[in-house]
Amino acid sequence: MTRIAVAATAPFGADVLERLAARHETAYLLTQPDRPSGRGRRVAPPPAKLIAERLGIPVRQPERLGDEFDPEVDALVAVAYGQLVPRGALESARWLNVHPSLLPRWRGAAPVERALMAGDEETGVTIIELVEELDAGPIAAQERFAVGIDDDAGAVFARAAELTPDLIDAALDNQRPAPQTEDGATYAEKIGPADRELDWSRPPEELHNRIRALSPHIGARGLVEGRPAIVWRSRLVDGRLELLEVQPEGRRRMTYDEFLRGLH
Repeated sequence: MTRIAVAATAPFGADVLERLAARHETAYLLTQPDRPSGRGRRVAPPPAKLIAERLGIPVRQPERLGDEFDPEVDALVAVAYGQLVPRGALESARWLNVHPSLLPRWRGAAPVERALMAGDEETGVTIIELVEELDAGPIAAQERFAVGIDDDAGAVFARAAELTPDLIDAALDNQRPAPQTEDGATYAEKIGPADRELDWSRPPEELHNRIRALSPHIGARGLVEGRPAIVWRSRLVDGRLELLEVQPEGRRRMTYDEFLRGLH
């Protein structure tokens, strides 16, 4: 068992933290400060902090990391942390970054969403040594897995988290990670408002890919039967798009059939 620390903030990082803590002594969680969230803008802890507190793992929440940061462990695992790690901190320990894509494909902020939007039939998890350049560090471990036509982002994140502990073990043992090639490098830009909009004139497969890429955590939106709604689930049937789950503005999620019944 290797003594590590984990730098994580988002739900994917929280899932990985829980899985790693079951296998390794985890000295502490490094995460972002509590911030306002939700409609009421109440100050709330990051998802990873909730997991750490439940597991009795100490939590550190600096506003930003400085060069003087003392990791106090030999290895830190960064996963959906959301902060830049300065050079001084990088040089003070071995940082392993968990990236849910087959690097160098889909470097950047939204690798799972962009892979699904592009209709990729496989993706994976890559463990790299963290460097200053975005997601460009040498590869210490990698595993690929198939993506089904109806798999959404939630399913892909869950599969990636499941594979991560074994990959971290392999990466910790690998003292000679392979330099990352630039061949096939693509960039996964952060999801913006325009990425959420559903243009019903687009091909059914493209619409389905957008819907599943943004489910269950963000949501694609458009006019459904003339009313603004988030579309959470869909499927392709004989080349046509069928809606399965929607959320009309200001209301709960419901099946599309429920939604249609409510119109009459």
